[in-house]
Amino acid sequence: MTGSLISLSIGQCGNQIGSEFWKILTAEHGIGADGLPVDEAQEDVGDRKDVFFYQADDERFVPRALLLDLEPRVVRSIQSSSHRDLFNAENIFVSKEGGGAGNNWASGYRQAEENAEVLLDMIDREADNSDSLEGFVLTHSIAGGTGSGMGSYLLERMNDHYPKKLVQSYSVFPNWEEDQSDVVVQPYNSVLTLKRLACNADCVVVVDNTALNRIAVDRLKIPNPSVHHINSLVSTVMASSTITLRYPGYANNDLCGLVASLAPTPRCHFLMTGYTPLTLAADTTTTSENKGENHHHNTAEQSYANETSPPSANIDSPDTDEFESIPDSALPASRRGRNASYARADAASSNLVRKTSVLDVMRRLTQPKNMMVSANTRKGCYLALLNIIQGDVDPAEVHKALLRIRERRLVSFIPWGPASFNVALSRKSPFVHHKHKVSGLLMANHTCIHQLFAKTLVAYDRIRKRGAFIDNYRREPMFANSLDEFDDARETVASLKDEYLCAETPDYINWGSNQEPASADLLPDHPTQDDSDLAALMPPPPIS
Repeated sequence: MTGSLISLSIGQCGNQIGSEFWKILTAEHGIGADGLPVDEAQEDVGDRKDVFFYQADDERFVPRALLLDLEPRVVRSIQSSSHRDLFNAENIFVSKEGGGAGNNWASGYRQAEENAEVLLDMIDREADNSDSLEGFVLTHSIAGGTGSGMGSYLLERMNDHYPKKLVQSYSVFPNWEEDQSDVVVQPYNSVLTLKRLACNADCVVVVDNTALNRIAVDRLKIPNPSVHHINSLVSTVMASSTITLRYPGYANNDLCGLVASLAPTPRCHFLMTGYTPLTLAADTTTTSENKGENHHHNTAEQSYANETSPPSANIDSPDTDEFESIPDSALPASRRGRNASYARADAASSNLVRKTSVLDVMRRLTQPKNMMVSANTRKGCYLALLNIIQGDVDPAEVHKALLRIRERRLVSFIPWGPASFNVALSRKSPFVHHKHKVSGLLMANHTCIHQLFAKTLVAYDRIRKRGAFIDNYRREPMFANSLDEFDDARETVASLKDEYLCAETPDYINWGSNQEPASADLLPDHPTQDDSDLAALMPPPPIS
């Protein structure tokens, strides 16, 4: 049975994403912004509110959430929002200094250590109040100071204090384009944090800023995506990845089972996601709104749409015109002056609702353009794959879709083990009306994630060899006498990259026994398989 999960939102990025996540959860469970249930929530709809909420003595639903930061701005904005009465005030921590970590991992780590008694007491208190604690869900950025430094410290401590509990993180990776970097020391912070994610987390869902911006621009037709657009994408994925826990079926209804199916080896637990059809905000309304009913309690869905929603945009809009990006002067005469009208047409078409089917959704989930990680899934292979399909779906349609995927060779799996291709069927929330009948989330463990680690190491080596900004870290106790922690963290990330590369080869089971790491240049884009091999690798998956 599904146990309770405690959410930890750490730093500016973590709290902004966490805030959007809780708005979606309250809407999907029929809970108002004040924590009180709306009328329809009184009915037994088979959901598990107790996974992320507990019910207080006054019947309010309170999130099992900790909001942690070293500077007050984001937390204060949450406390002044429409959801200010939702969270337990005792579970909010802001450093008394209020100066933040200055984008310095070591500063965030030190300040977390100095406040360890307070932070761990908050975690222990929430854990003690949980009837059956299963684990922790952490949201943070690996590039800044607080999310990376404090997040790393808490990962280590939770590993020590709760060794039998699962720790899953939603970790935001920075944009590695040199002209797009917001924090010059983000390579240092990222490498130091990745060491803890590799060693102290059970499952890491990679949230890649580069890919999210690409999706927003190329697929959602948003020229300059804001932080809110990106956070909406991330919170949608977070809510969908927990839907089988909150609206449980016959399988994948607990975090342990979810992690076990996606992380076949201890350190290869970094997951990528894809979602379709993805819309941003305001494309859903509560069922009470559809019925024209008025409730005393404002729902999260209503306040989410009223306060912060950007215009709705559909990720699966038609492909762009082949002349779209070409200047007018270079266009054929018959096409000049028409790009502006095409742009308007694209914007309009992004709001159209298309027909969705299981096959279409599952096919789109395998497409690299819908992946929320800037890595090419056409190179390498899957270690494990889970599709969470929401809606009223006939299992026979799923089997037909799987056969089509097999025939078209849309996915390839590791050569040293069986194919782990699972499909979980889940209901949609009855409290929210969705435009699309079927939607799907892909959670995949794919070897191409090594490309992201490689980018991180290249950026790290670029500034480390110059010793750039290293004095900022020497001022902190951890680095005052030695920089060995940097070298150890880099070695851990390099080893992780090599392990994912080696997982593409048949002799992965011998990895680490005094052999040279696999070279990406020697690996085929797809493992060679004949039809009989592919059929053996892809047996009919369990359908839940």
